[in-house]
Amino acid sequence: MSVDNKDWPLWEVFIRSKAGLSHKHVGSIHAADYEMALENARDVYTRRSEGVSIWVVESTHIHANSPSEKDPFFDPANDKIYRHPTFYDIPDEVGHI
Repeated sequence: MSVDNKDWPLWEVFIRSKAGLSHKHVGSIHAADYEMALENARDVYTRRSEGVSIWVVESTHIHANSPSEKDPFFDPANDKIYRHPTFYDIPDEVGHI
């Protein structure tokens, strides 16, 4: 009896290519659990030693805003004055910030 891996959860794969760099999303895989997801991600996305670290996250655990919400979601929130330090006096000794 064969198992259709499409029934397995979808995992998002993030690779850090070099120490000190951020992880970057490189793709998705299906796997039964996180251990299999890590092994499959290593085999698929780092065959030539392209990475130093792998993150896998089950897709159902990733939440994001919709591109159509971009403008209201990233509005600068002018009603929160504490986010805009325009009311602070900057000493002359500080110079330009």
